[in-house]
Amino acid sequence: MAFVKVLKNKAYFKRFQVKPRRRREGKTDYRARRKMVRQDKNKFNNKKYRMVVRFTNRKCICQIMYATIRGDMVVAQATSAELAKFGIPAGYKNYAAAYCTGLLVARRVLKKFGLDEAFKGKEEIDGADYHVEDEENDKRPFKCIL
Repeated sequence: MAFVKVLKNKAYFKRFQVKPRRRREGKTDYRARRKMVRQDKNKFNNKKYRMVVRFTNRKCICQIMYATIRGDMVVAQATSAELAKFGIPAGYKNYAAAYCTGLLVARRVLKKFGLDEAFKGKEEIDGADYHVEDEENDKRPFKCIL
């Protein structure tokens, strides 16, 4: 047998630094998160809102959040289990439930910021596209990253 040098000895493991927990679990890509959350330098202390959608085994959770140095702050949230109040008895994890939950959290955010009267949304259902930019309003629409 030839002599084999041990590469991972005691000195290696003394200096070894473990990755953050969410990186080890494969839940968070910190490079993509940093790129998404980073704010321009000329927009100091402005909040950059983002929509976070999580699927559990039974429901869909939608949240509007922004990042601070202390941690992420949640502005509003809605779950697909709340759709039972609106007449949807089952199917809280499918694509349609996620869409409805997103609409629910969007209306809650608009109400919280006082924009619900300015931006009513689509009044009649006719199948045509609806864009907020086409309307003339004093206030700008609420924007968040998905």
